[in-house]
Amino acid sequence: MAAGAALAAKRGEKSKSELKGASKSMVESMSEKQLRELASTKRKGKPGHASK
Repeated sequence: MAAGAALAAKRGEKSKSELKGASKSMVESMSEKQLRELASTKRKGKPGHASK
């Protein structure tokens, strides 16, 4: 979800001041191609949290 928000800000669909947390740093450090790949990753079947 953070990658999707960062991608929207990178494209100008959302202002950078609206971003919070991880998406704020992602928009600066990642290219649009990297964000697109990360945002398109399916979440179904993935664990909610890493096991300890």
